[in-house]
Amino acid sequence: MRLLERNAAGDIRLTKFFTSNVPRYAILSHTWGTEEEEISFQDLMDGIGENKVGYNKIRFCGDQAWRDGLQFFWVDTCCINKPDNTELQEAINSMFRWYRDAAKCYVYLADVSTPSLGADDNSSWELAFRNSRWFTRGWTLQELIAPPSVEFFSKEGVHLGNRRSLEQHIHNTTGIPVGALRGSPLSQFSVSERMAWTEKRNTTRKEDKAYSLLGIFNIHMPLIYGEGENNAFRRLRDEISKASRAERVYDQADDRCLADLRCTDPRHDKMRIEQTKGGLLADSYRWVLDNADFRQWRDDGQSRLLWIKGDPGKGKTMLLCGIINELKSTCNSSLLSFFFCQATDASINNATAVLRGLIYLLVDQQPSFISHVRKKYDAAGNPIFRDVNAWVALSGIFASILNDPSLPHTYLIIDALDECTTGLDQLLRLVVQRSSAYSSVKWVVSSRNWPSIEKDLDAAAQRVRLSLELNEASVSAAVTAYVRFKVDGLAERNEYDNDTRSAIERYLVTNAHGTFLWVALVCQQLANISGWEAEEMLTTFPPGLDTLYRRMMDQIYNSRHAKLFQRILAVVSVVYRPITLDELPALVDTPNRVSSNGKALAEIVGLCGSFLTLRERTISFVHQSAKDFLLKQARDEIFPSGREEVHRTIFSRSLRVMQKTLRRDIYNLGTPGFPIDKVRPPDPDPLAAVQYSCVYWIHHLRGCDPEKNANKDLQGGGSIDIFLREKYLHWLEALSLQKSMSEGVASMLSLEDLFEARKETSLLIDRVRDACRFILYHKWAIENSPLQVYASGLVFSPVGSITRDQFKNEESKWIIRKPTMADNWSACLQTLEGHSDWVNSVAWSPDASRLASASRDKTVKIWDPTTGQCMATLEIGRINSLQFHEYNPDLVHTDLGIFDLKTVGICTAFDSTSTDRSSPAAIGYGLSRNGTWITYKGKNLLWLPPEYRPSSSAISGTAMSIGCSSGRILFFIFTDSNLIQ
Repeated sequence: MRLLERNAAGDIRLTKFFTSNVPRYAILSHTWGTEEEEISFQDLMDGIGENKVGYNKIRFCGDQAWRDGLQFFWVDTCCINKPDNTELQEAINSMFRWYRDAAKCYVYLADVSTPSLGADDNSSWELAFRNSRWFTRGWTLQELIAPPSVEFFSKEGVHLGNRRSLEQHIHNTTGIPVGALRGSPLSQFSVSERMAWTEKRNTTRKEDKAYSLLGIFNIHMPLIYGEGENNAFRRLRDEISKASRAERVYDQADDRCLADLRCTDPRHDKMRIEQTKGGLLADSYRWVLDNADFRQWRDDGQSRLLWIKGDPGKGKTMLLCGIINELKSTCNSSLLSFFFCQATDASINNATAVLRGLIYLLVDQQPSFISHVRKKYDAAGNPIFRDVNAWVALSGIFASILNDPSLPHTYLIIDALDECTTGLDQLLRLVVQRSSAYSSVKWVVSSRNWPSIEKDLDAAAQRVRLSLELNEASVSAAVTAYVRFKVDGLAERNEYDNDTRSAIERYLVTNAHGTFLWVALVCQQLANISGWEAEEMLTTFPPGLDTLYRRMMDQIYNSRHAKLFQRILAVVSVVYRPITLDELPALVDTPNRVSSNGKALAEIVGLCGSFLTLRERTISFVHQSAKDFLLKQARDEIFPSGREEVHRTIFSRSLRVMQKTLRRDIYNLGTPGFPIDKVRPPDPDPLAAVQYSCVYWIHHLRGCDPEKNANKDLQGGGSIDIFLREKYLHWLEALSLQKSMSEGVASMLSLEDLFEARKETSLLIDRVRDACRFILYHKWAIENSPLQVYASGLVFSPVGSITRDQFKNEESKWIIRKPTMADNWSACLQTLEGHSDWVNSVAWSPDASRLASASRDKTVKIWDPTTGQCMATLEIGRINSLQFHEYNPDLVHTDLGIFDLKTVGICTAFDSTSTDRSSPAAIGYGLSRNGTWITYKGKNLLWLPPEYRPSSSAISGTAMSIGCSSGRILFFIFTDSNLIQ
């Protein structure tokens, strides 16, 4: 776009045409006068026109922008070269976006005057405002709705108000809903509703009445002046209908994609945090809104990153909750995305989860952004968000969204960087890079005073630092307000008299030392002490978090159930994600009378000295500092036999509970090909107690120093041997039902490494090796249809497979004759599916973490060789040879050039997961159209591994023969339908 620039002397000049890196700018909205009055592009090029009436509007816009700290501005009369038809077409199709991206929009009302009275005297201009010609013009509709900030001025330049302060007048005059005026997505309003907004508006050229709605409907179409108003509206409606049909087709897939992307809803996390802490007290955060550092970040366009830092318990999280609320209420047209890291919860303590959460909220607010996610999701499916290379894919998606031209002003907030225990370095690099790259995106992050975080964030050029320790007076005042709030609640609950109330308030204020958490923990304990003894007990609560935690530990060890509380704290301290009340008895030795009593278990958790909190049946630490205390200062007390012994206990109990619980078809799905995306857990869920154990039992085996503490379990006839012989297939089914097959693959490879390191020869080692081959080879089938572990998994394993032989009684009874398989596993560990034509070239990355393949189908695919997942599909033309850069694994050299995997576009290629059926399959046994499934009455029945896909086939009743490209012929005879269970 072409902008006007004002300098300090007040001179105005036309700039070059910006194609990228457009600076922050203001934009003018007005009603046109005659052509003789308005300044045109050619007038500015010729250096004439300052004597025209219209120049006053240009001067007004430039001066007002300068006062608002903006050097550049845009005016439609002179910033578009209208005789250039190409430029005019592009401008009109881009107009909505240009207004939406403007930092300020000034509405100049030439027919509203405030000649002598100030704008404070509303009666002098309100009637003229409501009757202004500006509300009757077609183009001003998008100029009212699109910009994030709209300010109204009289013809004398007097400020009348903004869109928010005048919204009731605007709504009454135009009929536009208040929600639309406040920035709600326009897709929330029906087509007829949006069409009605323009009914009373007029344009100079009749076709413009339709063209002025292009941005309102997010439509792009060529302009044909002379076609007439009716034809222009007909074409517009046709384009809207096409877009609506496309949206309906993609809606279901979009919903599935969004559901898979979601690891948590940060809005729910925020509500949980606020409720857990007793609500968000405005007085505890309001001080920051007037803080000089905060105001600099908020108001200065060059200050894009605010880092709030402070010691544990200083209220950083609640401060960010308050900032989120403030931004939400004052920046209605902006996007707001946030994430709360929590070290004790594996689902939200890593960099990948942070990106998933930020992207999820951005897409949820701006549904069109789902297209950036779908480009990669369609190529690889759900694992792209969860496997070991998820960060690569998600950071690419995130960059695409931030580069989207439709992205409005956006705020991104991350709380507790120090609680991001995995991938913190990656996350910090991303924050630093992205905060410097986008002028329309502002960041807020918080963390403890860690030098490592400070060192990384120092690289951000536009960073503002807000230290809570340097704002001690403000923080102390906020803590004092928080004390009064908490004591008010205690006084009402425990019926304190005035003296008791004053004494407690005085003690808390004196000893809090600016730490909200200390106040909260003390008040939590005071809540259970009668009013008459509360004052006497005050001095037993020492100042400082660690001394208070020590008091809580002493209370635990002086209680009747000290050993039970110690066991619970020990387990909760070492688990890899927060466990639930259902899982607790499976991992901790609890009294029989309470192990199945949820209410009793909740009471026991509540008695663990205020270290733990329970929310929606999930057990978590009240704060990361509580876990830190137990793992450091109280280590010898909660781990009297060492942390390895706790890992061993969790491992042993996990095997026992899985041995007892797991069984075939535990969810009663029935059909062998029942798809995972249609599975709904029964109520009660038979897997509820073993979900943690299924995913993490091998992690705890590795964590217990197995050679020393679990040597018997590693022997033939030991617990691992028994589990693999009796429950291995049932375990794989359970992993699939939990959508954790990738974790299962990684766990089995870890188990194999453990046994290989022992350098012993035994049947158990061979069993583990075979089990690894089984899960690698059949992962796709089991992951997408859990019961295929008993069908395709057993039918297409080698005759000599230990797993197949062990579970031969589990083979499907409805297959009377099975194809003959090879004696042993082939050298092929996995077959990577996705290309639709011959593969021309493959290459390993230098660190062997990625595999690239180029095909005649004009795509390059990047694979995770460990899990077999496709990480990316690059649609870049036919490649005959490729290799990774020797030192940079993100660069791929090809005969068409060098491609950067971090920036190249991702497109969808052939979908090997399609389950589209041919019509013959609907009447009996058949094959799916893509040849990946044997079907019965149109339903998937038996998955065919890639080397057994048909090049030809013949079906006769219950008999089927399949000819493969290898020359092999498979022959099946099936039974009738009543055995297909």
